[in-house]
Amino acid sequence: MPPNRFRSAAAPVLALACALAAGAAQAVCSSETGPQPTALLERFVSADCDSCWSDPATPKATGRELAIDWIVPGTRGDDAPLAKGETREALARLEALRRPVPARTDAVRTRAEPSPQRMRLAQGEPLNDYIGTSIELRPGAAGPVWLLLVEELPAGTEGSPVARNLVRNVFRPSWDFKRPLTRAEQVKLYEARSMQIPDGTHRERLRLVAVAEDARGHIKAISRTQCEPEGTR
Repeated sequence: MPPNRFRSAAAPVLALACALAAGAAQAVCSSETGPQPTALLERFVSADCDSCWSDPATPKATGRELAIDWIVPGTRGDDAPLAKGETREALARLEALRRPVPARTDAVRTRAEPSPQRMRLAQGEPLNDYIGTSIELRPGAAGPVWLLLVEELPAGTEGSPVARNLVRNVFRPSWDFKRPLTRAEQVKLYEARSMQIPDGTHRERLRLVAVAEDARGHIKAISRTQCEPEGTR
């Protein structure tokens, strides 16, 4: 899996992907449909563990909790049983959560703190190996933001006892919160990116999830896209 899976200057790809989303009338995919999550269940599975994916004791999300699944690189490289689904950003996420790399599995539950922070996400139609994405954060002041391209996998996929949102790609906006934000940035922060789609992904199952944190790593907002056929709203 190549290390650079997004392009900051891929305007033609992004523009065409978004145009296809509007013109083909396939679906409207944004975070403005339905209730948003208020908590996260992040499940980390070692790529070395061939039985962990199908473990019947896998924790399940409850209520308005959103489950996110990370496959963590193991010690066996490409020979690991789950190597095709691993992402190196899983290591960065574990570090941010101050959790060790699991030999088998780990699960972390986090509830979003009360906050005026709001996010709007949108995704276009996949084009070749890319999908157009956008994120808007209001108000602008915040901390680290994780934008995740996930694949929705129904329960039973490869023997999984639970439905999963498998992280396929990650983008972390380089917004500089160490300097004073401009007046426009205080109102909102906005980023548009085309993100690469890894081989083997079911593109019709792709969704976006974003997590906004403060400087201490406390979650202030969680958002996800849902897709509806054009004309149903």
